Amino acid sequence: MGYPGKETKQYSSPKRRFEKARIESERALAIIYGLRNKREIWRATDILRKHRGGAREVLAMISAIGETTKTVARRDELISTLQRYGMIGVNAAMDDILSLKVENILERRLQTIVYRKGLARSPKQARQLITHGHIAIDGRRVSIPSYMVSIAEEASIAYYATSSLASDANGERQRIMNVRV
Repeated sequence: MGYPGKETKQYSSPKRRFEKARIESERALAIIYGLRNKREIWRATDILRKHRGGAREVLAMISAIGETTKTVARRDELISTLQRYGMIGVNAAMDDILSLKVENILERRLQTIVYRKGLARSPKQARQLITHGHIAIDGRRVSIPSYMVSIAEEASIAYYATSSLASDANGERQRIMNVRV
């Protein structure tokens, strides 16, 4: 067991560091989603890798020993988790989990949803508003741009009550609304 106060790495870096196609695709994703660095993409890739690995594990258990209560429970747990975050549909199967892409993970980040809802003019500004404490979910201030937003929480994203942007008379908020209209 390591030191409990020390943070552990939440991602794994690519095996081929200078692969041109990967670097270009990561650069495009970083621009589209307003990410700070490539580590955020690698973190999303690691999350996706865990979900897909769980799906492959369940499929392997089903093919080896058949559908038992344990495998059915594990499959239902995996599917319900991804449905809660809106990454797969209601009638999804294990193949839908295996066909997920990094973009599906990045679309569920708070930073992306704030931008898509029109609370910010750009993904970078959405990140800034979140880190400066102007965004709230269910009235609770959230200052983590990579926060994974569930479908239930998505409707309750708004400006924080004591934020200067909560007022309709705020000049920056009017500029944001004019860009979106």
